[in-house]
Amino acid sequence: MPLAGRPMVEWSIAALRAAAGVRSIVVACPPGHVHHLGGHDLGVVDGGATRAQSVANALAAVGTELVAIHDAARPLVTPELIEGVVATLAADPEADGAIAATPVTDTIKRVAPPPRAERVVGSHHDPVLNRPLVAETVDRGALWAAQTPQVFRVEALRRALEAEPAQVQSATDEATLVEAAGGRVLIHPSPPENLKVTTPLDLGLAELLLAERSAE
Repeated sequence: MPLAGRPMVEWSIAALRAAAGVRSIVVACPPGHVHHLGGHDLGVVDGGATRAQSVANALAAVGTELVAIHDAARPLVTPELIEGVVATLAADPEADGAIAATPVTDTIKRVAPPPRAERVVGSHHDPVLNRPLVAETVDRGALWAAQTPQVFRVEALRRALEAEPAQVQSATDEATLVEAAGGRVLIHPSPPENLKVTTPLDLGLAELLLAERSAE
């Protein structure tokens, strides 16, 4: 996906290259993808059918004590944020990981599914499905939205990836697996601009933020 004149993944690669302490970079790409990513510090491996398998494939090429996992869909990551998450983990020998995260600011509702799948008639006689029902308003005071980079002690992450297959394959981030394995994961506050590009609106916002950076 192009972003501000270059493939989106290259923005993350550039930030990692500029981060002190990053020795090498491994990119997991779709199998059979034609790679145009260069550099002696860059390895490319085939990704898997799930996030966990892609991480496991890339982790096989890692020989360091620590590893930082980052989503290419977060192209506004900065060297300072990467270094900060690494420093948070390094400062606590008892911790297994540290993740970038930001406090949740929206009011969070836990919903229950509609009691029946029946259709109801709308005001213009358009059939609409029953909507989910609010079951609970969750206290957001202790809630943080997990982001990347997520930095782990390599051996702790490898052990976590060896957990029960169904749990591993359904995980949406690596911290979940390390936590489930009994690991201790720390939070490193992340700036709000470390957004994830998932919609055209996100893409446009990322373009604007990158343009602002270039103008500074």
